[in-house]
Amino acid sequence: MDSTSSDGRLTPESISVKLVVLGPFAVGKTTFVGAVSEIRPASTEEKMTKAGELVDDLRGLESKDTTTVAMDFGRITLPGDIVLYLFGAPGQPRFARMIDDLMEGALGGVVLVDTARITESWDAMSRMEEAGLAYVVAVNRFPSSPKFSEHELRRALDLHHQTPLVDCDVRQRDSAKAPLIALVSHLLSQTSLEPTS
Repeated sequence: MDSTSSDGRLTPESISVKLVVLGPFAVGKTTFVGAVSEIRPASTEEKMTKAGELVDDLRGLESKDTTTVAMDFGRITLPGDIVLYLFGAPGQPRFARMIDDLMEGALGGVVLVDTARITESWDAMSRMEEAGLAYVVAVNRFPSSPKFSEHELRRALDLHHQTPLVDCDVRQRDSAKAPLIALVSHLLSQTSLEPTS
């Protein structure tokens, strides 16, 4: 596949990696993809409807008025010509089949967590594990969410000791890049990333 040169053009020596971004509804997936993408991100964010309110659990999220209805897409190039293609999935259970489709061909992923709703991230982690994908858990810092130590979080998430756990603010580009860097390092420690032809 191709990579991106310093002037934004693609070059033939890159390593292309498809990654998925999973997590519960309103955890910050759209914001995350938008913050790190070097291209204008594609987003299917739409206004919440009355029909959606009947099936989506909005407890504690009453101010949420938009939702992703298909996916978010972005791209970022890391040093070493590693091009990450990010696919952010909707968080509601009603989109389960679409989430499975987005995971096809992915090499790994990021699971976003809100410490006020830790158990809601278990489904995303299970999906990654069932698909055999390496992943990192990224705790998105919400001002009103409780703070826990890494040990407490790992225990609450029942997180394997080798799975990276990263703290980040998905609104800030440099902070939001930290989970991606941790994920690529994690992937490289398990396998070699080879360019696709």
